[in-house]
Amino acid sequence: MTPFTFTRQNRTPRTVLILICVYAALAALLIFFDAAWWLVGLLGLSTLPALWDVVQATRAGMTLDHDRIQWFSGSREAEIVLSDIDYFRFDTRWDFSVRISLVLKSGKRIRLPDEATPPHNELETVFQNAGFRVERHHFRVF
Repeated sequence: MTPFTFTRQNRTPRTVLILICVYAALAALLIFFDAAWWLVGLLGLSTLPALWDVVQATRAGMTLDHDRIQWFSGSREAEIVLSDIDYFRFDTRWDFSVRISLVLKSGKRIRLPDEATPPHNELETVFQNAGFRVERHHFRVF
């Protein structure tokens, strides 16, 4: 099996642009619409994780080699030995995003962080080439 590595930098021009637009919209609410400062502050709280990623220049990614899979996101990281994995499950959600889980032989399911995974079509091919069973589930409620 060929080792596979994926890394993503969380400080991207797209993220910075989105933060600038959100803060401009919040400032417009304060200036033009005379919004309550505490309400704008509460709305601004939702941007703090993205702002933290930009300021800290965090990275996320995963590595698959011949005996284990590792992933990391910011300061969080984890690793699973491949012999413990039964199959990989790809769940397509109602918003068309795809969540990827490792299903262990014990039955336990571990969800991979979205920011640490490459595009799902590419990852599905990597897992299949490594000899793993991949299950796809579309638009499930539970």
